[in-house]
Amino acid sequence: MAIVHVTRELPGDALQRIPDAGHQLVVRREQMPPSPAELRRIAADADALITTLADRVNAELLDAAPRLKVVANYAVGADNIDVQAALRRDIAVGVTPDVLTDATADMTLALLLSVARHIPVAARTVTDGAWKTWEPAGHLGLELRGARLLVVGPGRIGRAVGERAAAFGMDVTYAGRDADLLAVLPDADVVTLHVPLSLDTRKLIGEAELAAMKPGALLINTARGGLVDQDALVDALERGHLGGAGLDVTTPEPLPPHDPLLELPNVLVLPHIGSATVTARHRMTELAVGNVLAALDGDPLPNPAKA
Repeated sequence: MAIVHVTRELPGDALQRIPDAGHQLVVRREQMPPSPAELRRIAADADALITTLADRVNAELLDAAPRLKVVANYAVGADNIDVQAALRRDIAVGVTPDVLTDATADMTLALLLSVARHIPVAARTVTDGAWKTWEPAGHLGLELRGARLLVVGPGRIGRAVGERAAAFGMDVTYAGRDADLLAVLPDADVVTLHVPLSLDTRKLIGEAELAAMKPGALLINTARGGLVDQDALVDALERGHLGGAGLDVTTPEPLPPHDPLLELPNVLVLPHIGSATVTARHRMTELAVGNVLAALDGDPLPNPAKA
């Protein structure tokens, strides 16, 4: 009988498959993620771990888990895990791809529309009592039909965003791995990010890229906070070079109180809810459990992380 530790409660019924297969299931019930020390204690007797993006799985943790056979990450990526260190120890690493494509694409469009039409600011004028009358020049925003959207990262989610944006009449272009961002950024009214976080993509959008964007353009990020140099983003927004930003991801998460991004009226920050639909989260649990059971049976993971 293997011991499977889950660091957070997960939606859906799929976790029951673990005890049904004859293994011991231990689910941590606290709302906040475990500290590094607590995670090491959890991993000490684990044959399998189901982790979230908030759990840092590094070499130190892996050395404290002599029985560990698999880490099943409850996420499409594994940038919180030292995958190479795990593989060197013959520990498999799994992810939950594909099932959150539509949920994340929907959230990207929601952010795009909210920022383009100044919805958060406009809504606050109602709740704060500042709305006095209909204003001909009040809250003027970007009309999507005819606007140019640059999708950075034409993978499944990026393509799904492009399809949705095209339905609104946007002129959609894609920038892949080999694209010259400085050459294509100036034409875009909206830039949306959909690439994984890696050493090559960290701060992909920095001072030079932000300066290359069209004055008044919008930046949307539902991928990973580390893709953007946030200090440079704040500067571009405060100077008025960018028209606004919609962020479902930041560095760190959550942002500390009074972070400059939270003080800007033309920025909408959400608590990393891109995949937060019942359908997507239930399927993520199913895939994570599938990775665990395959590894414990000695089979290849159905959804391994990229090495």
